[in-house]
Amino acid sequence: VIMGPLGSGKGTVSARIIKHFGVKHLSSGDLLRENMQKKTEVGILAKSYVDQGQLIPDDIMTQLMLSEIKGLDRYNWLLDGFPRTVAQAEALDKECDIDTVIDLDVPFETIKCRLTARWIHPASGRVYNLEFNPPKVQGIDDITGEPLVQRDDDKPATVSKRLQAYDAQTKPVLEYYRKKGLLKSFSGTETNKIWPLIYAFLQTKLPDVSQKDAANPR
Repeated sequence: VIMGPLGSGKGTVSARIIKHFGVKHLSSGDLLRENMQKKTEVGILAKSYVDQGQLIPDDIMTQLMLSEIKGLDRYNWLLDGFPRTVAQAEALDKECDIDTVIDLDVPFETIKCRLTARWIHPASGRVYNLEFNPPKVQGIDDITGEPLVQRDDDKPATVSKRLQAYDAQTKPVLEYYRKKGLLKSFSGTETNKIWPLIYAFLQTKLPDVSQKDAANPR
């Protein structure tokens, strides 16, 4: 399981874990977005909570995630964005054994700067960041010249609200896993500096499959 508030670099770290350790990635955010786009029953229900800046109720999330996990019983997998509450963690424990929980401990101030700097081109999904990947012309997509927008959940007021909700609901989950001896926290403000520590830690648990692929070119 990988834990950390929105904008803490979970997506980047997850992508690197998948690349190096060949695990299956299950992201609650991706799964929810997929269901919202397809307007499934769960998707429509979930959207009504997201639109109000609320976290999605435990039973909806648990049902969604556990049905996906059941299809991955032959693999090592990485859960991202779930469990977010102790009730979800307990429901997960009934179904499977969690080996390790990685916590990205990034200061909220860093996250606020990072997220409110994010702008997207809706048609292509291209993402810009005013700090490290700005558009050539402010507010305009480099390729099409169309205006960029800020996702509702990247607006400063929503970011603050979501960080507070994360803090209230997820701190107890970290405590729950800490008591079980499964939690490993990595602190910092830059993903590239946190990553080598996570990589070294995971190497003690899983083989690096990317090295093997590099050694045997297809």
